[in-house]
Amino acid sequence: MRARVEIHLKKGVADPEGENVLKALKLLGFSSVGGVRSIKVFEIDVAERTTAKTRGAIVEMCRKLLANPVIHDYRIKVEGGRASTPRR
Repeated sequence: MRARVEIHLKKGVADPEGENVLKALKLLGFSSVGGVRSIKVFEIDVAERTTAKTRGAIVEMCRKLLANPVIHDYRIKVEGGRASTPRR
């Protein structure tokens, strides 16, 4: 199965990459842009047969490596499944 994982900064955590992109867009004349937030996206293939087992494996990967629980939230979508609520 394939899972898509979106890692994003928690509300209130500075996003220097997003801020720099916003400044650059404004300088390029895109004055209607009100905000930019950066996220990381991972597509992970897992050799599990059920959505629940795939989701469990991905949650463990996020907990151990992909996301820092102090500054990140994440959202998991398993192919053929539905999006989970963001993890905090």
